[in-house]
Amino acid sequence: MSESLPAPEALLFDLDGTLVDTAPDLARATNALRAHHGLPPLPYPAIRAQVSNGGSALVSLALGLAREHPEHDAARAFLLAAYGEAVAVDSRVFPPLDGLLADWEREGRPWGIVTNKPRAYAAPLVEALGLAPGALLCADDLPVKKPDPAPLLEAARRLGVPAPRCWYIGDHRRDMEAARAAAMPAVAVGYGYIVEEDDYRDWPADRRFATAEALRQALRAS
Repeated sequence: MSESLPAPEALLFDLDGTLVDTAPDLARATNALRAHHGLPPLPYPAIRAQVSNGGSALVSLALGLAREHPEHDAARAFLLAAYGEAVAVDSRVFPPLDGLLADWEREGRPWGIVTNKPRAYAAPLVEALGLAPGALLCADDLPVKKPDPAPLLEAARRLGVPAPRCWYIGDHRRDMEAARAAAMPAVAVGYGYIVEEDDYRDWPADRRFATAEALRQALRAS
């Protein structure tokens, strides 16, 4: 791990599990799907670990339906509809990143979000939380999504900062792969939605932070 990365001129964040703790609202939707099928709720930690893997993974967790199962798509539509009705009830920016962003903006420093979350859910969430990223790239904005580097490169272009001068911060291996492919410093965080058998310290990252506070301290010193 390199500890001598140049200070970032811009920050790009993954959304779920990196910048915003969205698991409570997604857990509610997942258990609504379970209830719809007459099943008891799953424990929150089990759902939280799968949030970064998207709606299909939550359907598989909730009902045991593989993606190719004929009932999977209908179940996913139900889950996403339930989530879309309440995307920001309990979701919050991970403290202390809210204060970091406030300071970053006061200093006129650009930042953005690159997520594999569809815009129909990401944009209302970002608005409800009062966030104002200079670039928001969602799963359906381009023909490809992470781990393809194109969304990261487009976000850097919109911010007007060369990719190597942006940090991309994420809680999934694909985030690191996308950043590396974009020639962008890859920054892994260990506080996000990571399954038990995975270890963020094994990802191809340039920097790693166990907590949001450690990330904040490093960025405030940059």
